[in-house]
Amino acid sequence: MQFLTHKDIGAAAKLPIGPETPALTYNPVILASPGRAVDIQVKVGAPAAGSDLPIVLLAHGQGRSNWLNSRHGYAPVFDFLTGHGFVVMQPTQLSAVSLGVEHGEGDELSWSDQPRTLRRILDELDAIEEEVPFLKGRMDKSNIAVVGHSFGGWAASQLLGASNTDKRTGATVCNFDERVKAGVILGGLGGAEGLQDGAQAILPFFGPDFSTMTAPALVVCGEDDFNPHFCRTDAGWHAEPYRLAPGPKELVWVKGGKHGFGGISGWDTNEVDDEGPERLFFVLRMVWAYLRSALVRGDGAWGEAVKMLGGAKELGTVESKE
Repeated sequence: MQFLTHKDIGAAAKLPIGPETPALTYNPVILASPGRAVDIQVKVGAPAAGSDLPIVLLAHGQGRSNWLNSRHGYAPVFDFLTGHGFVVMQPTQLSAVSLGVEHGEGDELSWSDQPRTLRRILDELDAIEEEVPFLKGRMDKSNIAVVGHSFGGWAASQLLGASNTDKRTGATVCNFDERVKAGVILGGLGGAEGLQDGAQAILPFFGPDFSTMTAPALVVCGEDDFNPHFCRTDAGWHAEPYRLAPGPKELVWVKGGKHGFGGISGWDTNEVDDEGPERLFFVLRMVWAYLRSALVRGDGAWGEAVKMLGGAKELGTVESKE
């Protein structure tokens, strides 16, 4: 079976990957949310067969598109993971352009609601299992990871233990969730000191502390992911969730990668300026390998991927710390 690949996958084909299987999607699950501007809407997917399936929460980024910054985006990630052994749950955050929710001072981009939304999904796993016909008895609710891109990477960082102190009020918020065993941060946010003045105006609440991010995580950065209008430094700013957090952590640098990582937010999207099947499948396979080894006892996919990458450095490099 061969459905999630491309003739131009190139050197990414050297990386390990499990068998591909058909997947099912149920969209949306609606979680009633009194007091929230809109009820939580979740896209749920899973392999068509199998049991004891680990769970991945998928947190979308922001961006300028009409639909990609919602549960309708990130099809390459969603499809790849559901087709390779994971249950994936992807909510639409209140920051989605399609919702048109006004965000007042103190909750710009619904930043405080984003990690709460992810945690609410975990609270409702039994209800979701009851509603989605193909999930009954198939999930391993003790094996949960979070994957987030860009601003969604900041939501993921918080579930993994990073805290935020709003410099306007001095209030510190922590959304660490012990149910989340590991995570992947793709092009995530670094420290507040690296933000340009204009970016600080957009994110006035932003004051992260990664020293408390104790859960295991993979941080993925593009070597060319630098926006001078947003960041004062260079692409290394996106590596700060790795540099400033305690281990165990892994860091993958994507050769030639920008913020789109080859196209993770959608198929053939204009939002991506580094699109390419080889880069995309390199990122997807590394994410899959990390999640497999993080959530499945005795799985050696990550070690194999790191070893194979040593012979395919045109794709990227990896660092690690305990």
